[in-house]
Amino acid sequence: MSASVQDVLALLRPDLQSFAGYSSARSTALQGDVWLNANESAWANPADASGSSRRYPDPQPPALLQALAGLYGVSPQQLLVGRGSDEAIDLLVRAFCRPGVDAVLATPPVFGMYAVCARLQGAPLLEVPLVDSPAGLQVDLDAVIATARGQGARLVFLCSPSNPAGSEISAADIARTAQALQGQAVVVVDEAYIEYSGQPSATALLAHYPNLAVLRTLSKAHALAAARVGSLIAAPEIIAALRRCQAPYPVPQPCAELAVAALQPAALAATRARIDDVVRERARLSDALAGVDGVRQVYPSAGNYLLVRFDDAQGAFDALLAAGVVVRDQRAAPQLGDALRISIGSTDENQRVLAALSAWRAAA
Repeated sequence: MSASVQDVLALLRPDLQSFAGYSSARSTALQGDVWLNANESAWANPADASGSSRRYPDPQPPALLQALAGLYGVSPQQLLVGRGSDEAIDLLVRAFCRPGVDAVLATPPVFGMYAVCARLQGAPLLEVPLVDSPAGLQVDLDAVIATARGQGARLVFLCSPSNPAGSEISAADIARTAQALQGQAVVVVDEAYIEYSGQPSATALLAHYPNLAVLRTLSKAHALAAARVGSLIAAPEIIAALRRCQAPYPVPQPCAELAVAALQPAALAATRARIDDVVRERARLSDALAGVDGVRQVYPSAGNYLLVRFDDAQGAFDALLAAGVVVRDQRAAPQLGDALRISIGSTDENQRVLAALSAWRAAA
């Protein structure tokens, strides 16, 4: 273990640094053909024809770890699989932040779970607002570094592409931030939407910056939102520490099997084609929305959504809803009092968005 990784492990809560965690019936390597160690039923449920759900699943299913490692270009030892990215965010905050002492830094407007997990843990929340610029809502990384250093941030969340802003952070800027905060904070890059982006993954930086961690998910581009399969990628020592903090059996067997099937070559080829479709539709919808009366601004986006400002956001929201189109109302978020977030749908769904907004303005 290198000294730099040891420095990161020293950031764990002191009471968890030697924490062994819960040892489940599937945590050991015991072998046998009569399993009577986990108080499971000896018979399958009538609704479970294959009997595959009768026993507890592996806490970290090996086939899924191998498939995800191949997908992300990392080793299985660098992966923690859990219930979507949300579980990994919660684990990070609980493992690294002492209540009332160690702060979490986020860059609003951004994904709300960073703040939610900080509040649940009693960790101070530091916010460095995105800066509105001609290039979109961008992270002020100099302010992030200064705030993290000055106010005791233990975790720094950078969302790239950012939700809902759609903006990206370059690999060079991520590296600069991780370098500046070595020995003080773990920099967590949330890449939930990176498949729709042209940016390389920050996983390429892990070998150089042990205080870096990356969040990935199968919920978005891989169309498995209901399966709840997310990953945290980091140094193996960090992953091992977080596994000790994770609840038993985080990935249900049917979800693991579905995810493994979704990561086979034919399924991945179909996913890549659909990503290309989304990117094309994103450009088309962005151009079309910019020409709609009442649209004030359409932000550039590297995700599968567009952030749109309206002269009358309530009217636009109501018009879309009346047409059966549900979009995300962003008006409660900082700086977004006139904005809606519109996910990129199929061509027909996107046409319904444009038709509804055009009809609304024509009737005004």
